[in-house]
Amino acid sequence: MGNPNVGKSVIFSRLTGVNVIASNYPGTTVEFTRGRMKSGDETVEIIDVPGTYNLYPTSPAEEVAVRMAKEGDVIINVVDATNLERNLNLTLQLLKDGKPVVVALNLWDETRHIGISIDVEKLQEILGVPVIPTCAITGEGIKELVSELPHARANTFQYEEEKRWEKVGKIVGQVQEITHRHHTFLERLEDVSIKPFTGIPLAVVTLYVVFNIIRFIGEGLIGIIFEPIFENLWAPWMMRISDLLGKQGFIHDIFIGKLVEGKIDFVESLGLLTTGLFVPIAMVLPYVFSFYLVLSFLEDSGYLPRLAVLVDNLMHRFGLHGLAIIPMMLGLGCNVPGAMSTRVLETRRERFIAATMMSIAVPCMAQIAMIFGLIGQYGAKGMGAVFGSLFIVWIVLGIILNRISKGESPEIFVEIPPYRLPYFGALWKKLLMRTKWFLREAVPYVLLGVFTINILYSLGIIQFLGRLTAPVITGILGLPQNAVGALVIGFLRKDVAVGMLVPLGLNLSQLVVASVVLTMYFPCVATFAVLIKELGIKDMLKSALIMITSALIVGGLLNLIL
Repeated sequence: MGNPNVGKSVIFSRLTGVNVIASNYPGTTVEFTRGRMKSGDETVEIIDVPGTYNLYPTSPAEEVAVRMAKEGDVIINVVDATNLERNLNLTLQLLKDGKPVVVALNLWDETRHIGISIDVEKLQEILGVPVIPTCAITGEGIKELVSELPHARANTFQYEEEKRWEKVGKIVGQVQEITHRHHTFLERLEDVSIKPFTGIPLAVVTLYVVFNIIRFIGEGLIGIIFEPIFENLWAPWMMRISDLLGKQGFIHDIFIGKLVEGKIDFVESLGLLTTGLFVPIAMVLPYVFSFYLVLSFLEDSGYLPRLAVLVDNLMHRFGLHGLAIIPMMLGLGCNVPGAMSTRVLETRRERFIAATMMSIAVPCMAQIAMIFGLIGQYGAKGMGAVFGSLFIVWIVLGIILNRISKGESPEIFVEIPPYRLPYFGALWKKLLMRTKWFLREAVPYVLLGVFTINILYSLGIIQFLGRLTAPVITGILGLPQNAVGALVIGFLRKDVAVGMLVPLGLNLSQLVVASVVLTMYFPCVATFAVLIKELGIKDMLKSALIMITSALIVGGLLNLIL
């Protein structure tokens, strides 16, 4: 246990190695992590609970941390040695609670850098429990921490509740000395990145670099690893199954899909074993992996909390707080992890607003690339019309959803840690856990979505809906009737749907309308499947209705204006 951003997860990583499991606490979307460690002849379970400032919770995450603390046998209280006064508030409460405690005085290396001196022996004597200086990133003190766990003991630390902070102050006065020193480069960067005048330009530059890194890694993984695996190894097996099934028929269309010029096209075949596996694994997973790699780096370095605070005022206009910027950022890489990351928001109302805004107005990286290819020849005029329209929709939609959704907009309570170089071991473990979670949780829903679409195709329902909506497509949106096919395919793959507009010979205004409507009207099947899991059927249906309505209104207005 410990305050947020004190290095709990890094110490947990040091103690447990690689075999860890991330789970949600029953009845909540609050995540905790558990793993195992050898202690003498025993194998013990270690649990990394959410950060909390005290035992009087003010958020769902803190409630879970307090509940789980009562279930544990021994508490490793991770304390930020550079901010002793604030951290000891929780320590005293844990001691008074009567649980066996070992204190890990973490970030010990940073105390030397910033002129703080702590008398560890004196602090240990006052608290009456083991106190071990640690530096989780380098591993300093971890061996001593493990050796002290069997000696953990309860020490009912007595104090008057209303005088707890006074007691904390006296302890700090007895054990800590601070000497003068000059600001470091990272501290100056911290100041620059939190002030709007300098922080916003820095955020723009950071996001630009981030998206280029993500695109480079994602496209590299697709082109070098995943596409060759599917084309060279998986396709021959699928052709054998296709031959066994007679290359056509209802069962063939469900599992293999339609052959394109006698071959399997993993994008257009639409089979459960072809497109159904290719979309989440070869097209979505590389972007999920690359985005989570960069996101983990930004989290562990201390930048994300600063970005959240920087945009908090803007996000409150939409009924959200600053951390809602995370789903929006992730959505620009791939809407699937964007949908999954709405879990960082506390209330059902926030998750609904954030997921709906992201699904409607935030195109994924693959779709952005296709729009650039489609309209790039028209320069800033064409690109500005598409992305300017989406940005306006994002703002207006957020304001409207805030007005019509019942509930309050919560305040942001987020710890802003100093900038630190992330510990690669913990970062890699977090990346693997998130990737495994995507494969375990999201892929089955994607397969279910593709299976459903295949059934609808085979029964002719999709084609019927295409003919039924043709008057809307031509009348309201001003697009040719054969653009219906692109909108239907857009439910499976947005970037492919944008590419299907190329041979239709559309003029600039039609291209702008089609690109905006394709982005807004519905998420791809992978995102749709994940949103059902995250929001539930009822909220997803409400969100889908908002998507279709807003897409028709905006598309119709753009058609009239252009």
